[in-house]
Amino acid sequence: MQKYDLLPQQLLHEGTCTPEHFFAPELPDDADILRAHTPQYYGELCAGRIPPKAMRKVGFPWSEALVTRERRITQGTIQGCHYALQHGIAMNIAGGTHHAYSDRGEAFCMLNDQAIGAHYLLANGLAQRILILDLDVHQGNGTAEIFRDVPQVFTFSMHGKANYPFKKEVSDWDIALERGTDDAAYLNILHESLESLWERVQPDFVFYLCGVDILGTDKLGTLGLTPEGCRQRDLGVLQWCRHHGLPVQCSMGGGYSPQLRIIVEAHAQTFRLAQHLYF
Repeated sequence: MQKYDLLPQQLLHEGTCTPEHFFAPELPDDADILRAHTPQYYGELCAGRIPPKAMRKVGFPWSEALVTRERRITQGTIQGCHYALQHGIAMNIAGGTHHAYSDRGEAFCMLNDQAIGAHYLLANGLAQRILILDLDVHQGNGTAEIFRDVPQVFTFSMHGKANYPFKKEVSDWDIALERGTDDAAYLNILHESLESLWERVQPDFVFYLCGVDILGTDKLGTLGLTPEGCRQRDLGVLQWCRHHGLPVQCSMGGGYSPQLRIIVEAHAQTFRLAQHLYF
């Protein structure tokens, strides 16, 4: 959890961002959350009535502060959607809670921020065809379930085959990568996939989950990318969005390398690329 405090400090220290670049979101309307999550689950989550067994799957002990934090992250993504529509890109220092299903949480994810954001755009007529581009090392299982029967949202997940979740859901397009996949193989697959996605989906908005747990140093990942490979991934995605005129909302997702500086640096370079390409 330290990375969430250290990342903005690093971006300010190096001059990539100024205080004016940051905003602190308020809390979302319940109606926005309930487009992606069931009333029963959301009510139990807010009231602290999640059964103990289900809460153990989340991995955090329940607290009111935890739920408030999760709701605030969600509102950050919603506000980021508006910013991306205005400026081309928006970044959520947290988020990427793609293991949250419509009716339950898992793996440190309780509310699926990008799923909520996608439903928000559709409900308000701000987008008609959305691509969720999930490049975290873990499959976006909750996201796949939420949009299983929503044709306006195309879910793409490129992840480690041997990684959690061990029982995968079915996204619109899944690519499961073998252990140790290196920079060259990963970037080649991604490049070919992006070209195909443009032809298949023709999106007008992109949600990008840019987890840095694809690094070879990650203690929970199974892939073998270097920091430069991770940077090239982000560069390729953001250039693709720019080339096609696609607004993109980025949520940071996972990163679990033993050395905190590696995690912060990998996330920081995503922000540097956004600053360079868009501003």
